[in-house]
Amino acid sequence: MSVNGDRPPKVPGRDDPRPLPKRFYASVTVVPRGTGFAVLLDTRTARTPKRRELVLPASALAQAVAGEWDAQRSAIDPAAMPLTRLVNTVLDGIEGRESEVRADIVKYAGSDLLCYRAEDPEKLVALQAATWDPVLSWAKSSLGIRLALSGGVMPVRQSQEALDAVALAVAPLDAFRLASLHVMVTLTGSAILGLAVLRGHLAPEAAWSAAHVDEDWQIARWGEDAEATARRARRWVDMRAAADLLRHLG
Repeated sequence: MSVNGDRPPKVPGRDDPRPLPKRFYASVTVVPRGTGFAVLLDTRTARTPKRRELVLPASALAQAVAGEWDAQRSAIDPAAMPLTRLVNTVLDGIEGRESEVRADIVKYAGSDLLCYRAEDPEKLVALQAATWDPVLSWAKSSLGIRLALSGGVMPVRQSQEALDAVALAVAPLDAFRLASLHVMVTLTGSAILGLAVLRGHLAPEAAWSAAHVDEDWQIARWGEDAEATARRARRWVDMRAAADLLRHLG
């Protein structure tokens, strides 16, 4: 599944040719609202695309989102507001659907990137092992997740015990943490890398590098492709936003 529906929505300013909306507010503030914190545009609460009020569970998160709104100048560019886009997704698409998101993360673990190993060349085999094996060892010792490996592209069936351990790890997560984890898992292709960032075992940069071992190996051999490099940079913005969401939640 996609946390944004079957197809990710177009982002105005990046994927959508329609003109950007004009900035219509003078000031951005954060005020307590119930058990959360509301982002105000002048005196009105900011809203998601589905018109839900932008009330967030942590002051630091609300302040970071408010900073994105305040950084907009004459026009509002959603492409420059990755954290706002992510919290919109939580409020509009994940709250009330947490079980679906948890199930999708478990599904990713069934074909986790870290389990599919090159059979040659020898240096790539060694690089994958050096980068990925310690993360799998951490998952085994800390979370009880024991994933089987496969050489080449042949599919490997993970045990029900391993998948149950992933399900147990994601069971307590609220909608915001689930959204962050789901973004990291889908961007890296690895539930284990996402969980490693969530649990503070890996920095986001380290997880991102681990997810691109094969790609970076090819770049070192054949050089960069400009389009692929630009796409990767855009995806990193979303990865960074997911990690920032976790950090601001505390």
